[in-house]
Amino acid sequence: MRSYRLAPSLGAAVLLALAATPALAADDGADRSFTIEDPRITESSGLAASRAHPGIYWTHNDSDDGPYVFAVDSRTGKTVARITMKGVGSPRDVEAISLGPDGNLYVGDIGDNLNGSWDHVWIYRFPEPKVLKDATVRATQFDVKYADGPRNAEALMVHPKTGRVYIASKNEDGGGLYEGPAKLTAGADNVFRRVGEVPWVTDGAFSPDGKELVLRSYFSARGYAFADGRLGKDYPVESPLLPQSESVTFTADGSALMYGSEGERSDVVRVDVERKGDGGGSGAGHRGDGKGTGGAEDGGGGVPVKGTTLTGVAVLAGIGLLFALGRRRRKG
Repeated sequence: MRSYRLAPSLGAAVLLALAATPALAADDGADRSFTIEDPRITESSGLAASRAHPGIYWTHNDSDDGPYVFAVDSRTGKTVARITMKGVGSPRDVEAISLGPDGNLYVGDIGDNLNGSWDHVWIYRFPEPKVLKDATVRATQFDVKYADGPRNAEALMVHPKTGRVYIASKNEDGGGLYEGPAKLTAGADNVFRRVGEVPWVTDGAFSPDGKELVLRSYFSARGYAFADGRLGKDYPVESPLLPQSESVTFTADGSALMYGSEGERSDVVRVDVERKGDGGGSGAGHRGDGKGTGGAEDGGGGVPVKGTTLTGVAVLAGIGLLFALGRRRRKG
């Protein structure tokens, strides 16, 4: 998805505006913040942490690329393998990637830039390679339809315990969480049914224990308790403000969230997870006093976090004011 990319000058101003914020936590080894160095990856639109190869993150380009998935080493930012999927036709708008408990990577060709005009989309599945090297693999293609009609989506999440696939639709007025069948079937329609209401979503990820679901948008992220296939209480989650916030995944050990962005040499930023003391879930974000589900922006008991929608709007408004003042000074 390209329509919300920040202009270079605006992106630089945002980075300057964020320079005064505290640095995010990072490790000295794998799973730290990194920059994607591969010049072939210009529209990283999804992230999935490898379980077979510590410190490796799977990603892919958006539309107009091909059937490719890249393995990127977080220690160096360099690509260590490019996987070419065969047997899947020509990908149309690849938006998400997730790793299932079966050891398979699931690639979501689920975007619809015409906002819900395609009567079906696709999911591609192939085993995570045991050896990291360039290779061609045969992938299984699954046809996907929504029970309530076509829609645009950019988030696909495989539950780490049940293996069930979920898709979150993208709509600025609010989207839906869609649950797939217990098992995907090749050669037939896999009907996804709406099971919850969600905000504007560009990607999502389950915690490794499957008890939490984090959904992100361009300026914010929220976490949800997740049990029996349904959303529970929601709470604000810390997220960085990036030029085009398109992806999120938990680290394999669940200790942090990794946030990605589109663009050449795009950054993947680590944000440590705040652990809860009640033994439930991984505690993906600030929960305040536990009485409310909202953050400071909606009057709840949550702690203000970086990268909320309110923060993003405030930063952009400030940048607009600076530009306006600059023009006045030039005219004077």
